[in-house]
Amino acid sequence: MSIVDTGDLWWKSAVVYCLDVETFLDWNGDGVGDFAGLAHRIDYLAELGVTCLWLMPFYATAGRDDGYDIVDFYAVDSRFGHFGDLVELMRLARSRGLRVIVDLVINHTSDKHPWFTASRSSRESPYRDYYVWRDTPPKKQPKPVFPDQEKSNWELDKKTGQYYQHMFYKAQPDLNVANPAVRDEIAKIMGFWAELGVNGFRVDAVPFLLETAAIIGGDGALPDPHEYLQALRSFLSRRVGDAVLLGEVNLPREDQLLFFGGPDGDELNMQFDFITMQKMYLSLARSDAGPLVEALQSRPVCSHDVQWANFARNHDELTLDKLTDEERAEVFAAFGPEKRMQVYGRGIVRRLPPMLHGDQRRIRMVYSLLFSMPGTPVLFYGEEIGMGENLAREGRMAVRTPMQWNAGRNGGFSNAKKSPLIDAIVDGVFGPDRVNVEDQLRDPDSQLGFIKRLIEHYRASPELGWGTFEVLKQKHPAVLAHTLTWDGGRVVLLHNFADEPVDVHLRVPDGDESTTLSDLFTDETVQLTGAGAVDISLEGYGFRWLRLVSETDVRRY
Repeated sequence: MSIVDTGDLWWKSAVVYCLDVETFLDWNGDGVGDFAGLAHRIDYLAELGVTCLWLMPFYATAGRDDGYDIVDFYAVDSRFGHFGDLVELMRLARSRGLRVIVDLVINHTSDKHPWFTASRSSRESPYRDYYVWRDTPPKKQPKPVFPDQEKSNWELDKKTGQYYQHMFYKAQPDLNVANPAVRDEIAKIMGFWAELGVNGFRVDAVPFLLETAAIIGGDGALPDPHEYLQALRSFLSRRVGDAVLLGEVNLPREDQLLFFGGPDGDELNMQFDFITMQKMYLSLARSDAGPLVEALQSRPVCSHDVQWANFARNHDELTLDKLTDEERAEVFAAFGPEKRMQVYGRGIVRRLPPMLHGDQRRIRMVYSLLFSMPGTPVLFYGEEIGMGENLAREGRMAVRTPMQWNAGRNGGFSNAKKSPLIDAIVDGVFGPDRVNVEDQLRDPDSQLGFIKRLIEHYRASPELGWGTFEVLKQKHPAVLAHTLTWDGGRVVLLHNFADEPVDVHLRVPDGDESTTLSDLFTDETVQLTGAGAVDISLEGYGFRWLRLVSETDVRRY
């Protein structure tokens, strides 16, 4: 089985793995994960098949928002080590063929950042316009992002008598990107990390970054915010030719197209597909593939040089904000029925295995979907072994628990006797005594072994990242049947959202009696008729990955 090299657009067929250094592995025994610990697990990630490591914020922080309240964009959190440790980590990753992207958090800073300290020192401070100030808050303003924590997006600074804007927590004042000096600072930050060797950035809260017209108004706003995003892309491409900008853009489809740069594709290289993720959970709740099919078909026609990033879970709540109230209620009832499982009225703070009651058939079907939908799969650390959450932790922190390496003390995460992170380790059926890396490495039929096989077949099938998507007609509402076609190759993917087995009758484009479907997981072959028709059996929550092979096809994957 060969791995296909797709050149400068490497991210179109990457396997992205997101982790927080703090919760991955503690090497010095102080109860906090560190760069040295991660470095000692680079081989684990490489053997898993990961090709791109996404590091959540590791910068110097005030510790109010899990690293997203940054006090120095050019420094690392001393709890994780020093710059030498980070550079060694980058070297090791590169030597194992892993690219590294890092979080770019430029919508706001910590209120302890030197820029903000200077900004609030007086109204005449040269740093005053680094942030957004008003004498009075606007009468109309969007709802706070965290409605259980904040009642307004504006906070009074008593010393200067003005209000500053914070779209997130009040300890995170928003930067004013309409100020050219701020834009220069952001370019310096990106340039610094690019020189250190990162291969791109996951850009946090992109729409909030560009909303200058509604915030500032008049001549102070950016004339065209998307020109600024184009400029960031152009700047990064000049510094690192194959670098990627992966954006967090949870917006309707027409707006997502804008953030790609429209037909030209000259803004974000990639975007997370929040809409498809949410509709997938609705399909799971209903045992009906229809909502997911609708979401995939609603993707706008984009430049060939951009890509969707698919995910089943991430480091935040499982947001359901793009569903209707009735649809959201369905998903809540199915996967987060208790109030402690819900947050902000829009999301669920659980990982996938507990939501699916540990049903391995459904869990594996979801990850098969993740790797076979058109786009690039993104894994959140611990998904490969089926970790659960700790609902005793507040809000989205429930899913940010320490990695479970073995069944020993503290799940192999740390040798410390006690720390807040050790206290956060998951207990019960999804705890480290039952779910851990060491045990699953010995078991080829484990979740870890299954994810490895998915990654192997994904990386050997360029159609999955590059191919043209087409839904195949068939009569079962619970079944998603689709093809992906690229460079003369075609794969047929089938997934059953129902508990009952089904026989799926479908017609494969360009199939005839001289072609067969070869199952990538079992090597079983199925002969097509002259019209390209075929009957495929699926178990309850079953799935099949099938390659169309002709008698004269010399390519084998």
